[in-house]
Amino acid sequence: MSTIPTATISRLVTYLRILGQLESVGVKKTSSDHLAEEAQVSAFQVRKDLAYFGRFGTRGAGYSVPTLRRELSRILGLTRPWNVAIVGMGHLGHALAGYSSFEQYDFSFSLKAFFDKDPAKVGRKVLDTEIRHPRELPRVVSEKGIDIGFVTVPRAAAQGVADQLVAAGIKGILNFAPTLLNVPNEIHVEPVDFLVGLKRLSFYIQNPQLKEEFA
Repeated sequence: MSTIPTATISRLVTYLRILGQLESVGVKKTSSDHLAEEAQVSAFQVRKDLAYFGRFGTRGAGYSVPTLRRELSRILGLTRPWNVAIVGMGHLGHALAGYSSFEQYDFSFSLKAFFDKDPAKVGRKVLDTEIRHPRELPRVVSEKGIDIGFVTVPRAAAQGVADQLVAAGIKGILNFAPTLLNVPNEIHVEPVDFLVGLKRLSFYIQNPQLKEEFA
């Protein structure tokens, strides 16, 4: 398979959400034009994105909503459960732990473990699960089969936490700290930086004529 642009993967997630909405109201067929309209891209872009992974529709007949939804779920790795640990149980860590959307889909990102080095937090329970000290990461990751780590610590502590997650066997990190993480090539890091989003937003508000070109 050729290299897939990151923007394409992001759009697949959007298409999957649209397909889920269509299926929830009983729609059985859709088209690239409809997906494009809902995703605010061109129909050509929809077809190009899907073409990276095969042929899913029939010319003139469009796409089967349940079939395409199932295929996109498979492509995105969402047909199996993923076990998640949060490192850093401050305000953000607790907010993520309480995020109800984790359980709203037919795939599962399951919160299995919480870590914090603050002695006042260690031993407390979140979602009936005890907060552990990060030194217990290797044992807990192994025992609970943790796949993904959320880094929700301050910038200065983020690299150390990432090192601990990698050493414990984590293969994917969702990084909420406003800093770049240095990890081995086989570890995938997805940054979540709301300040970057705000700056992008200010650019598009200031330059509305460029939105279509850069979308």
